[in-house]
Amino acid sequence: MLPNQALLKLSIWVFLLVACHSLAGQNSAWDSFARVKFSSKYQADYGMNIQVPQFDWTIRLLEGKEVTLKGYFVPTDLQTPRSIILSRVPNSSCFFCGGAGPETVARINFKQAIHKLKTDEILKVKGILKLNDSNHREMSFILEEAEILEK
Repeated sequence: MLPNQALLKLSIWVFLLVACHSLAGQNSAWDSFARVKFSSKYQADYGMNIQVPQFDWTIRLLEGKEVTLKGYFVPTDLQTPRSIILSRVPNSSCFFCGGAGPETVARINFKQAIHKLKTDEILKVKGILKLNDSNHREMSFILEEAEILEK
């Protein structure tokens, strides 16, 4: 291998390690979600266009990793005793009721059933990030095995 090729290869590895470290060390994943691009795609089931995420390698580095989100509880018909929707912004501005985009909401699937929450109750949760770009009936960002860190 030529010295220049070895240097280039080493530089790429250093860049990737730094990128992984900085992404993994984030206090919140909302900023990473905000960088995801969405494209409009016609969905015959709904008779309208839906927003489909285009996950690049930087967000894929977080998939399967534990991430933390702090946000507002949004009551929806998607809610179950072990699953809620968390929004980066309050209910009046959220993706479902206001003008925010799909990058501002995440499904939170808890390890255990949780007690009743109030609209706009602020929660800090952690869980394992799952990215979804194929099931249009589900959120793009999902935290599995989640638990509440603070209320």
